[in-house]
Amino acid sequence: MPDLPTPQDATEAALFSECWDAVLSYADLCTSGSLTAHQLATEAFTLGMREVRAAGNPPVRGPGRRPGRLPVIPELLTAVRNTAADWEAHGRGHRLDPDLRLWLNSEKAARYTGPPLQRPVALRALRDLQDADALLLWLTDVEALPLPTVARRLGLDPATVAEELDQVRTVFRDRCRRAHLDSPMDAQCRSYARLLDAVTRSPAADTPGDLSRHLATCVQCAEAAACLRLHGGGLPAALAGGVVGWGGLAYLERRRRAAEVRLGVGGPAPADAGAPEEDAGRSRALRGALIATAVLLSALALGVSMMPFGGSGGDEAVARDGGQPVAAPAGTRPGGPAPSPSRSPSATPSASPSAHRPERRTTEPEPQGTSSATTAGSAGTSGPGTTCRVAYDLLNQWSDGFQATVTVTTDDPLTDWRVGWSFRDGQQVGQMWDATVHQSGSHVTATAAEYNRTVAAHATLSFGFLSSWQDRNRTPRDFTLNGRPCAVR
Repeated sequence: MPDLPTPQDATEAALFSECWDAVLSYADLCTSGSLTAHQLATEAFTLGMREVRAAGNPPVRGPGRRPGRLPVIPELLTAVRNTAADWEAHGRGHRLDPDLRLWLNSEKAARYTGPPLQRPVALRALRDLQDADALLLWLTDVEALPLPTVARRLGLDPATVAEELDQVRTVFRDRCRRAHLDSPMDAQCRSYARLLDAVTRSPAADTPGDLSRHLATCVQCAEAAACLRLHGGGLPAALAGGVVGWGGLAYLERRRRAAEVRLGVGGPAPADAGAPEEDAGRSRALRGALIATAVLLSALALGVSMMPFGGSGGDEAVARDGGQPVAAPAGTRPGGPAPSPSRSPSATPSASPSAHRPERRTTEPEPQGTSSATTAGSAGTSGPGTTCRVAYDLLNQWSDGFQATVTVTTDDPLTDWRVGWSFRDGQQVGQMWDATVHQSGSHVTATAAEYNRTVAAHATLSFGFLSSWQDRNRTPRDFTLNGRPCAVR
């Protein structure tokens, strides 16, 4: 008679699922298809966990000191990036996202493996934190878990965890400041170092014009500024981009959405709320696929003894959470990884929410689409009476780029959709998730992804993107749904 699984086995399997879900999310960003994403994730996870164990990295939830190391999840994400680089170097690069391939062969990628003092400030600062502090910061700001959940998993007092997080962010800022000052820099950058520290300490501080112009042209100082400025909500992006590198913002957005769905805050409407019955069936299939994947890969992980987890506080928390992975089942497709947004084949990579996705990212290389203005009525079931409303939200903006989301409410049911608009100021979309992007001049067309084509009557569809801008960044105009005008809210 086979041995029954012990509670410790169940805990390790649940913790494995949490790490696997993060790895699969990022692998999906890095590849051009579901099967390839699973292959990259499996290879990277196996390699990453062996390296974690060989380096003596403590469990995901163990306190203690691990100077020079990252928490397990970002360490595994680094393994995905390194495995992708190995694929590129050994003739398997055609299986990767085209933008990632460009990035891997650029100086940007070399920073993450080059001399330590030239690596991103956020990466060096996170490595310099105590393990418990690094975990608290990563799980809260990047994995987007609510503070009460993080407190349970790390064995912290829920009543004081917010205060502790503020203290950790302050310590992280100090480490970033030190890392920036230790970095090789020219005389001009050095002359701005003290001023940069001062203006990023307070949200009320004005940035002098000369410093602002310097930050617009100096990547090194702009990166440091993002890490030093704790106010304004930019820290998660600075942390994800600095540690993960390519696709960092896309990964960040994917984890945020996954956490929302898991907590019942976002995601598709339930079947009993008016969604088609086929959507309910798809959701059940997605949940089953995720659970099956977790069980299969848990067996693999336990078989090679790669997961030395521990910590009673975290174990208890995972048991209370039902042993589900951090990301919601909505982050996966049946038989495949989490749904990927799409990216323009000509887009320039950024540290972002990236393309075929911040989740940014990937599905099969997308075909060149046509403007929605020229395909009116060709998609979906909408007729002449279709009405729609658009909400355009600018989430983040920096010196030469920004992140935005588009949410469209349709009065009629759709079986497919295309959303179009025109930029006013020459903005160029670089990456898009939860839709496939095509841009011709100022006109942009976002086409439904494979997994979100169907939209119920009076429901919403949404997608996000990263774009460049210069001089001005006004709200786009002439929004359309399947070629028909939409009102802007």
